[in-house]
Amino acid sequence: MRKKVTIVGAGNVGATTAHWLAAKELADIVLVDVIEGVPQGKALDLLEALPVERSDSSVVGSNDYEATSNSDIVVITAGFPRKPGMSRDDLVRANAEIVGTATREAVKRSPDCILIVVTNPLDAMCEVARRISGFPRERVLGMAGVLDSARFCTFVAMELGVSVDNVHAFVLGGHGDQMVPLPRYSTVAGIPITELLDEATIARLVERTAKGGGEIVNLLKAGSAYYAPGRAITEMVDAILKDKHKILPCAAYLQGEYGIKDLFVGVPCRLGSGGLEKIVEIKLTTAESAALHASAEAVAALVKALP
Repeated sequence: MRKKVTIVGAGNVGATTAHWLAAKELADIVLVDVIEGVPQGKALDLLEALPVERSDSSVVGSNDYEATSNSDIVVITAGFPRKPGMSRDDLVRANAEIVGTATREAVKRSPDCILIVVTNPLDAMCEVARRISGFPRERVLGMAGVLDSARFCTFVAMELGVSVDNVHAFVLGGHGDQMVPLPRYSTVAGIPITELLDEATIARLVERTAKGGGEIVNLLKAGSAYYAPGRAITEMVDAILKDKHKILPCAAYLQGEYGIKDLFVGVPCRLGSGGLEKIVEIKLTTAESAALHASAEAVAALVKALP
């Protein structure tokens, strides 16, 4: 029997995630949204595409949570999107209520699920999900680092004119303008980018990565990124459902790692069937550690603003 993944929020991010998951035949999927007809219509459209894809995944849309019962993973994407000029911080109070309701309803029907939070401001919304679910930290994760690292990889590959398949990057910290890309741990065919690019160029790429979401918001004028976030979510789901023990940068609840306690911050995580298996602590320079702690302080400020 296939695994079951619920996606709360049938907007662009949720629907695109469902598309990626179904195309890869990773699980049966339930799309949940409060707008009548939207999850049902998108689910049916996607289901009708799967014979072409030769995928037997089931896709169901619903306006209530009954269809989500016994999900293995619940992905929460529902919330108000950012608009031009709006920071992630502006969203905290509005989206806390939405994420709280989604968490409460989902875990009532799937008490053994793993939660992946995507709604912004992501690190604070992870804390909302943790508090309401009462789950251990192994089963509450945030999707941020995979997306931010993918953006960094994109810009490095573009700058060097190489295949993205050659590029591996790590981005830590909170999901926002104070994220912490790590050039020393970012490589092209195993070669650190610090050997291939000068400091000014790296600084420019780091800044573009940190502002990557805002760049897309400003281009779209209405809405925010969804192709890359959807694929990043799928990477985490794939690692968990296939018990890959794969190391990915995710928002995890730190309990002393990296000198940070009781906050969700992006760090290297090993993911398997139980969710978070281990937080990998890598050596940071004084400057990198300071940047990570500054990012954590920004997350702490958001958590304090939670209702």
